[in-house]
Amino acid sequence: MLRSLRSPRTARGRRPALAVSAVALLGTVPLLTGCGSDAHPGAAAVVDGDRITVSQLQSQVSDVRDAQRDSPQATELIARSGQLSRDTLIRMIHTRVVERAAKDNGVSVTPREVQQEVKRAENRPGGAKALRTVFLEQGIAPQQINATMRVELLRMKLIQELGEGPAVTAFQSTSKRLGIDVNPRYGSWDSLQGRAVPTKEPWIKVNEPEQRPA
Repeated sequence: MLRSLRSPRTARGRRPALAVSAVALLGTVPLLTGCGSDAHPGAAAVVDGDRITVSQLQSQVSDVRDAQRDSPQATELIARSGQLSRDTLIRMIHTRVVERAAKDNGVSVTPREVQQEVKRAENRPGGAKALRTVFLEQGIAPQQINATMRVELLRMKLIQELGEGPAVTAFQSTSKRLGIDVNPRYGSWDSLQGRAVPTKEPWIKVNEPEQRPA
């Protein structure tokens, strides 16, 4: 379940993978528990009492779909991100968990560090265009790249500060303290598989809030 967490040495040895590993954060710790939507109307999830609204989630999903439609590989990109709403929600929750764990342990990342990391990634073969494609393949819009890289840098810094095992423990304990609840239409957390899975109750509709291209 935690195997996608890599050591700082591995991450430094494979710099191009940093952008991709940001996406792997989706399945690193058991962040999600199901909740009834009646408890938090209009919420896709609640983290530490703060709502991630359905409209906020839809906005991020729409950004991704718009960028995917503009790509020459639009059909393939959209087909490969059939669970975009759920994956995006997990990433939004994960961002809050990493940020809190980092703050609690005195770890921070500057805007300059984020820009430097993005620039390094853009200097790889294929340039900025290839970087955008990598993220789009993982359901992340171009305007979300910097924020995603920032969260990954926070995660890697925390691993460097605490060590991999203690860092994983920090993420787990933080997720529990934040009292995360998720609207069951977006799924529930499977602790055995280490990922979000569709809710199986027949009365719950699991769907994608964004519209498909005609």
